[in-house]
Amino acid sequence: MTRRELVAGAGLALAQTSAVQGQGRRGSGKQPGTPRPNILMLMADQLRFDCLGAYGNKVIQTPNIDRLAREGVRFDCAYSSTPTCTPARAALLTGLSPWHHGMLAYSDIAEKYRQEKPRMLAEAGYQTTAIGKNHFYPMRNSHGYQQMLLDEHCSYWKPGESGNKSEASPEARCDYEAWFWQQNPLGDPHATGLSWNDYRAKPFAMPEKLHATTWTGDAAVNYLTQYDREQPFFLKVSFIRPHSPYDPPERLMRKYRGAAIPEARAAAWAKKFEPRSGPDNEIWHGKLPAAEVRQSREGYYASVEFVDEQVGRILAALEKRGMLEETLIVFFSDHGDMLGDHNLWRKSYPWEESARIPMVMRWPEGLVAGKRGVVRKEPVELRDILPTFLEAAGTKPELPVDGKSLLQLAAGNVAGWREWIDLEHSICYSPANNWNALCDGKVKYIYSAFDGAEQLFDLATDPGELRDLAGNPAHAATLALWRERLVAHLSERGERYVKDGKLVARPKGVLTAPHFPGWPEYPHRPGLQGRI
Repeated sequence: MTRRELVAGAGLALAQTSAVQGQGRRGSGKQPGTPRPNILMLMADQLRFDCLGAYGNKVIQTPNIDRLAREGVRFDCAYSSTPTCTPARAALLTGLSPWHHGMLAYSDIAEKYRQEKPRMLAEAGYQTTAIGKNHFYPMRNSHGYQQMLLDEHCSYWKPGESGNKSEASPEARCDYEAWFWQQNPLGDPHATGLSWNDYRAKPFAMPEKLHATTWTGDAAVNYLTQYDREQPFFLKVSFIRPHSPYDPPERLMRKYRGAAIPEARAAAWAKKFEPRSGPDNEIWHGKLPAAEVRQSREGYYASVEFVDEQVGRILAALEKRGMLEETLIVFFSDHGDMLGDHNLWRKSYPWEESARIPMVMRWPEGLVAGKRGVVRKEPVELRDILPTFLEAAGTKPELPVDGKSLLQLAAGNVAGWREWIDLEHSICYSPANNWNALCDGKVKYIYSAFDGAEQLFDLATDPGELRDLAGNPAHAATLALWRERLVAHLSERGERYVKDGKLVARPKGVLTAPHFPGWPEYPHRPGLQGRI
């Protein structure tokens, strides 16, 4: 693996694997006379669905992401089936459901899957580049990306903390931090003092130009400004924010002070989460003083707007090059953030703030025979990204995938689309946080694998999941219907999940499934839970 400069004077290092020779050059698309589009995958880390203007938030300012929805499609029922960073990214890589890619909880992504999105696109003739956060292990494992510029914030992790002695070594230093220390050798990108999963918020303590969000936007703009190959590109731009620490620039933090940000809400069933989960600031549950919750939300809102500003710069770079109508763009996040709702923090939960994500798509003229500015209500998930990109590239997977092409949905081809999406997460933070769920956007059924408890929510009338209907006799038939659907869904997994037609509790949890490469040996490193 070699490294070189991406742009003159930028100080941005590349990890480059051996390039795949360009096949299918621009103009050799899947339909005669129709060029294959560039593909731009924009993602944010830990961005909840209701913190975009396009999803009805009237306080937060996200005009650029909203533009993608206005000029394309907004998927109103988008979810992250296993809502933590690495299993979500396994779905992105493979186009598979949790059971089929094998990650049922937070752990290391496999070093190689049989089919991987960037590798398949490279083989189809695309120039494949990743900028920002990948969360791969080892860090510079490319999975088919020919170029990588990484922001993994390695300096948060002390040597040996995760079981990997080289994690914080110079060899493992991410490109953002290497660049940061080139610009400011004595500076600290974490000078706010906030830790990785800290619920608190503070303005970024260094000049704004040194912020990781700015760096990711700069790198993407530089790439697009200088791209000069005939072959189409697949560019992944992955912002590490608004994931905590909530450390936006002071100007944006100040903007949301006094704004009408919604207060955290908690259902009666969430009273058990009121006690603080621990004495430090990386709690996963706890009812905090309103002023502290408010400050967290101000920092989060400001961090989201900061990401949106970079998206605007990227779109401007495309337009300046005349590439906007040559590029398929999808924006989404890997999971959400509870932000104190239901007395919970962070993610890994089945409730909307954690599992539901924003997903919008804008296509170049001629790629989709559908109207722009539409909203689709069908359930979609991260597994759908891979088949979407493959269809745009004019290629198909050799092996079956669980995802479906969003291009078909945008064109109104809904025949055979899934009725509901499956959600799950094995033990995270506590043995009690271990569950399976199903959701169709109108109803959500949750099964606690820890103790067999159930929850049922009518999202159409109760989008905040404040009223648990599982114990209400008037909804017994609905509860039974969704329970049987989960039985059918889990039946392929054997008696550990379903026995004699009934769901089986799994208090010890199941980290990986038999389809995981190398199973039953799973790559779970000591201390990894602290990085989630």
